[in-house]
Amino acid sequence: MDHTGDQPSTSSFFGRDDDDDVDEPAPAPAPRRRGFFRRHKALTVLTALAAVAVLAIGMVALYINNEIGDIPRVQISVPEKDRPAAPTGKYAKSMNILLAGADNGDDQGDSIAETVAKGAWRPGVHRSDTIMVLHLTSDRKHAYLISVPRDTYTTVDGYGKQKINAAFSFGGPSLYLRTLEQFSGLRMKHLAIIDWNGFRDVSTALGGVRVYVAKTSFNSAHNVRWAKGWQTIEGDRALEYVRTRHGLAGGDFDRIQRQQNFMRAMLAQLGSRGTLTNPIKFKNSLHAVTGNLTVDDDLSNGDIRSLAWSLRKLRPKDITFLTTPMKRFDSNQAGSVIIPDLAKTRELFGDVATDDLDEYVAKYGGAGTLHAPTDVS
Repeated sequence: MDHTGDQPSTSSFFGRDDDDDVDEPAPAPAPRRRGFFRRHKALTVLTALAAVAVLAIGMVALYINNEIGDIPRVQISVPEKDRPAAPTGKYAKSMNILLAGADNGDDQGDSIAETVAKGAWRPGVHRSDTIMVLHLTSDRKHAYLISVPRDTYTTVDGYGKQKINAAFSFGGPSLYLRTLEQFSGLRMKHLAIIDWNGFRDVSTALGGVRVYVAKTSFNSAHNVRWAKGWQTIEGDRALEYVRTRHGLAGGDFDRIQRQQNFMRAMLAQLGSRGTLTNPIKFKNSLHAVTGNLTVDDDLSNGDIRSLAWSLRKLRPKDITFLTTPMKRFDSNQAGSVIIPDLAKTRELFGDVATDDLDEYVAKYGGAGTLHAPTDVS
């Protein structure tokens, strides 16, 4: 007997027919898509940091620009026919900047720029006892800072033979620049006048400038004693350091050494990482510089920024400090004066014009150069 039809199907054996619906397991829920910022944490952090950096740089740039814009400008009037020729050829990009360390004298409150603008310059109202010529080479890889002793005896137009610093006192910035151009034979591209208080304020902003005093001395005029050894000076003490000549064996020449030594140390600290990466110290230092500076009206904000950028790789070791040579001391109607060695002076400034003072320094055994930091009185 055929019982095939009585056999349950395989499907029926398991309780369902082939045609019945099969209950499939429910699919797993799709994972939730994480937000963009969660999926790109690293990119988000970098973008945020970049935004902050750009904002910070923008704020710093704005602050710097505002500080530069607040620098007083002074008009210089010197007949072109009376000026030395500007550098040409391969030296065309070199630059000479005349620096003056200024006193207010008996001034009643007007700044140098205000006095010039009013046409009210009076002899003795403003004085400059510090005279320097800053030469920047064409490639901006080296700089020469040359001091001219204030008692150097030379011709001042309209006043005959005088101490060279009398030019600023008698006729202001224009006569000062004209006199120094005639003395050096160099064309001055710009003029920068630094109030003496700048030494005080910058040293304070830096938290002090470290210098070495090679010999113990006493300034009887100001009742100030300088002990041999390392000292960190700031404020009025720093101002006293750069102005002292009484009690120093070399008189004004030793004072020039001190001024150059202080500037060497100050520049090193201004360019140090500790200053550049400290917002408060950087801000205070910049304000101390710009707040005590006056420049000629041809030096625009853009010129200052471009000049600063071109000098970004310059280090203190790339700056040579010198003093113009003298023949002898003398006394005449102008008082105690320094008679310059004109032959050597012409040679010195002639080498400046060709961007190379190495030969001059080697020829004269380094005479007139700034001593080592531990050898300055």
